[in-house]
Amino acid sequence: MSDHQSGSIAATDRGQGEAFDLIVLGGGVGGLTAALVGQLSGLRTLLVEKSARVGGTSARSSGTVWIPDNTYQRREGITGDAETARQYLSALMEGRGSAEMREAFIQGGPEMLAFLEERTDIAFSPFTSAVDYRQDMPGAAQGWRPLEPLPFDGRTLGSRFDEVGLPIPELVLFGGMMVTRAEVAQLLKLPFDLGAVMLGARLTLRYAMDRLRFKRGTRLVLGNALVARLYRNLIDRGGVVWLNSAPARLLVEEGRVQGLLLSREGREVRVGVGKGVVLAGGGFPAGAKLREQYLPSPTAQYTSAFEGCTGDSIELGLEAGAALGPPGEDNALWFPSSIARRKDGSTAVYPHIILDRAKPGLVAVNEEGRRFVNEGVSYHEFVRGMYHAHRRTPCIPAWLICDRAFVRKYGLGMIRPRTPFLGRFVKSGYLKTASTVAELARKIGVDPAGLEETVRLQNEFARTGVDIEFGKGENSYDRGNGDPAHGPNPCLGPIATAPFCAVAVLPTPLGTSLGILTDVHGQALGEDRTPVAGLYACGNDMHSALAGEYPGPGAQLGQAMTFGYLAARHAAGQN
Repeated sequence: MSDHQSGSIAATDRGQGEAFDLIVLGGGVGGLTAALVGQLSGLRTLLVEKSARVGGTSARSSGTVWIPDNTYQRREGITGDAETARQYLSALMEGRGSAEMREAFIQGGPEMLAFLEERTDIAFSPFTSAVDYRQDMPGAAQGWRPLEPLPFDGRTLGSRFDEVGLPIPELVLFGGMMVTRAEVAQLLKLPFDLGAVMLGARLTLRYAMDRLRFKRGTRLVLGNALVARLYRNLIDRGGVVWLNSAPARLLVEEGRVQGLLLSREGREVRVGVGKGVVLAGGGFPAGAKLREQYLPSPTAQYTSAFEGCTGDSIELGLEAGAALGPPGEDNALWFPSSIARRKDGSTAVYPHIILDRAKPGLVAVNEEGRRFVNEGVSYHEFVRGMYHAHRRTPCIPAWLICDRAFVRKYGLGMIRPRTPFLGRFVKSGYLKTASTVAELARKIGVDPAGLEETVRLQNEFARTGVDIEFGKGENSYDRGNGDPAHGPNPCLGPIATAPFCAVAVLPTPLGTSLGILTDVHGQALGEDRTPVAGLYACGNDMHSALAGEYPGPGAQLGQAMTFGYLAARHAAGQN
């Protein structure tokens, strides 16, 4: 055990009456960044996490971080991206939100990356061809802004490896082996590609060796890797972490947040704070009461976000005098997800992100059996399309329609490519199948004539390569998620081979964009727009700096890390 680890345990024993310079509530990427930056800036920092593991929703995510004008671009001689990003975000926000907050994000993101790279081993690999989501907007980029976390060896955490949150079970192999998107694409070439065979053998051997000692694979990628690397750096630098500790109240004295009351190990603990408290509890995607109050109707009943993201830290901020930002169109960031029951009785919420909707040979339909959106748009815009269309025709749930050949080649939701038998998915009710399109329509409760006409049109579009209804496959984002080996349009294919298949998808918030109003330093603001002394917010506890828009992959984590950094630096007096 390291000295830092033993120090953390000693802090637990002292408990009552202890004081810190900075307290961070929530152990996701935003909170971990704030705590680490605080520690690196000379503040004695306490990270408080109410669950038994750090990571929250971040540990389940792709871990991608969207930072325009980043250090990796600059090293390659790519200049001028800050101005292009201003143009893009300004067009996307359409006059909503704060130009100052937008500018703080554009300037603070590269600064945050450079700060961490100089002082830690936190680094990324740029996605050079991952395009921004809204290619219809000026300034949208064709790559470089999204950054992928490097793989992390969980063994370096020792006994603390089990304190890292788990990924979504349906997104790992063999019950615990993590793979990246690029590795999935390579492994799908098995058994005919030598590179795929070697990759599969290498990953499987490592996983098999891990399982001799650990409950899951220790080769971490995606959000798990980012969380684990931040966590290890925090521990190594003496950051104190209290798990299973539930904040109860912020202590406000003389107009300033000066401490925290929390429940820990069955007793009430009062902790003082000198510089500030950072709210980083992950918003309220799992908070039933707040979802009902602030999200659009019909209210989402499921989420793939961490179940601890219930908005309680936001409510602590409101009780201490902070104000909510102005409500937006939908106050959330969205996944369309299919729902199933696992063998252990728990609910699986599977996000349909990029693996099926943009592929050739799939349509999404409403109750009339008609399409309502370009299926290839981002997951956020797809759900927005669901809600917009639902105002006219019932569209929640929406149905993803394809044929057996599509499922065999690309998979469908929880059904992986090359699955030989679909019986268990049909038996569970997850998948609906029929020998004709009309029969499938009757099974899922949509208009048979409408669905037959939709499939007829789709097959015609597949032949011509042009979607005259919604333009699927006409921009680089769509095409990047389609099938590059399929023509004439990588996103348009026929639906012709029985049995025909359908899976229902529902709107599910992956995060929320309505949160505590802050200034450019991450300071929480009151109703009069003056700072609440000693109180900060970042991540989804902070009101979106981008007015609830989702510009590209990793935009949530990019904001979380940037404003976690800015808040900690301001608390340390070093911004």
